[in-house]
Amino acid sequence: MRLVRQNIERKDGSGSATLLPEEPEDMWHAYNLIRPTDLLRASAVRKIINESASGSRSNERVHITLTIRVTKLDFDPQAAQLHVSGRVAEENKHVKLGSFHTLDLELQRNFTLEKADGWDSVALDTLKESVNQDAKAQLWAVIMQEGLANICLITEYQTILRQRIDVQLPKKRAGSTDHEKRVDRFYQTTFDSLLRQVDLADPKPVVIASPGYTASSFQQYIKVQATTGSNKQVQQLVPKLIIAHSASGHLHSLAEVLSNPAVTSKLSDTKFARESQLVDRFFELIRKDDARAWYGPRECEAAVDRGAVGQGGGTLLISNSLFRSQNIQTRKRWVKLVDEVKAQGGEVRVLSSMHDSGRRLEGLGGIAAILTYPIEDLDNAIGDEVDEAAETADVQDTNGGHVNGAESDLQEAKVDFL
Repeated sequence: MRLVRQNIERKDGSGSATLLPEEPEDMWHAYNLIRPTDLLRASAVRKIINESASGSRSNERVHITLTIRVTKLDFDPQAAQLHVSGRVAEENKHVKLGSFHTLDLELQRNFTLEKADGWDSVALDTLKESVNQDAKAQLWAVIMQEGLANICLITEYQTILRQRIDVQLPKKRAGSTDHEKRVDRFYQTTFDSLLRQVDLADPKPVVIASPGYTASSFQQYIKVQATTGSNKQVQQLVPKLIIAHSASGHLHSLAEVLSNPAVTSKLSDTKFARESQLVDRFFELIRKDDARAWYGPRECEAAVDRGAVGQGGGTLLISNSLFRSQNIQTRKRWVKLVDEVKAQGGEVRVLSSMHDSGRRLEGLGGIAAILTYPIEDLDNAIGDEVDEAAETADVQDTNGGHVNGAESDLQEAKVDFL
């Protein structure tokens, strides 16, 4: 993503930013930047019906620039397409003010974004990440078993299934070579599909994972193709191959692969590897019933209020889906929590809902925390505080009723007296 221009005021967050998406990954950044109630300005093609004085009609497609108040976003990660719907917020001679329109954001076309409630710290961090040209680390993964292979592209922000190969293999029979021939054909199909996806001029690491020896056999097949095939660039791919174990060849086994120490040691500098390690550590603390691991909105907020997610190992894990809430107050709630953890010196990780680590976190309510020191029975303490607050409110309501009743009687007495 290229930042064309921006006039954002640091003090109050007012202003706008004009951005140019240059590659499919940028659509994911745009999806996280744009929130409901924001103002989005982009070009669009509109069909205009012209009617002449004689009553004849003609259709015309015109390119116009529209500004809408965002109400809904629809992101397709496979096609890297982003559709943003909303009400037209600025007058236009072709479109009525307040009418609904959908803007289709495209590569190599500018769009301008203005935040309805100002650019908060999370939005500014997202903007900074989106225009950071160095944060382009990618990883390819082939999760396979005999007859099944899933080729995935893993970026820092999402996991995309690019190709699925499913082939029926005959059973092994004595004196028959049908099984071996079909396995070779399966490897050939998977290899050809992988080459269509990978940029051999600058190959990224490729993790090949499977139960048993399928991954090792496929690695050996690639090595043979690199030495005997006509495409010499395949030789540059061989050193990038990483073999790992998985429970199956299905996509859900990817989480197990990315948590493998043999894999993470070679990918320790990447964002998603660090996040996978943190999520694994959190679940390990949960399994051990360690009071340093808590999840849920109220529990995490209580831990932050007590300063337990600060300097010295405190980590807040929060899903980016929480910042896409249509309720402005809800978004401000999570932004405030993130700012408090940073002020205390803790680490904040905003996990992508398109990564397996983010999906695992969403199963816990989208937010979790690793504390610097254990807090026993934090959930019970919160329940007691809520009960006390409710009792106090009941007492105040009761007292208020007496006061209001007394005031009412006094008003009636004044009316009678007059």
